[in-house]
Amino acid sequence: MGEAAEGRWSSPRRTHFVLVHGLGGGAWCWYKLRALMESSGYSVSCIDLKSSGKDPTSADSVLCFDEYNKPLMDLLASLHETEQVILVGHSAGGLSMTQAMREFAGKIRAAVFVTATMLRSGFCTDQDVKDGVPDLSEFGDDVYDAGFGLGLHKPPTSAIVKREFQRQILYQMSPLEDSTLAAMLLKPGPILAIQAARFADENLAIDTVPRVFIKAVHDNVLRLEQQEAMIRRWPPAETYTLECDHSPFFSATLPLYGLLVKVAATF
Repeated sequence: MGEAAEGRWSSPRRTHFVLVHGLGGGAWCWYKLRALMESSGYSVSCIDLKSSGKDPTSADSVLCFDEYNKPLMDLLASLHETEQVILVGHSAGGLSMTQAMREFAGKIRAAVFVTATMLRSGFCTDQDVKDGVPDLSEFGDDVYDAGFGLGLHKPPTSAIVKREFQRQILYQMSPLEDSTLAAMLLKPGPILAIQAARFADENLAIDTVPRVFIKAVHDNVLRLEQQEAMIRRWPPAETYTLECDHSPFFSATLPLYGLLVKVAATF
């Protein structure tokens, strides 16, 4: 292979992916994708955000976004100043990436939003809420179990989709064994902390990070029209589409893997 051909493709062993889960998930969400990527020679880090996955912290005690996102920020801070990673965020993990892009732009080679909340300033306006907050009303008025860490007369501090709704909302196209595993591992997420994700300062460094958005056509959580609205408002460098549900790491593992390899080769 000549030098020109080599230049078009990323060496797997030089590429470090950092995978960021959505609300209520954990590092476990990525187990199938991680196995594929590591077997191909890529370096992969899957983190648990505060109160998620194996982290024992109660979601009802996590009240601000900075605390929730600290594990990702700590990981990036620990990298050598010359190291760059490709961030991949799912669902509310897009907010985690956005904060990281503001503080560690030089360490991020690209940011991949996998049917994820892509709002430049977080939830600062009514339009941000309309585009980035799930509307599950078509499934009824009682699809969440909420926690009230500040008292019953205060806003909820945590939320999780009730088990009887999880498959039809989150995993309707995913293998049954994966949705069964997820039902065993999914935890309440610190919803109050997520709602507090606001990045109002004008940090232009964020615009130096190439962004990719991967749409999920059959997403019941972040609707396709919401995904497309966020793309129009803050256009990424590339947009791809998967015929999958809200959880492409289960329902479209191989196509998602192929797109991430393409991102590594492109940026």
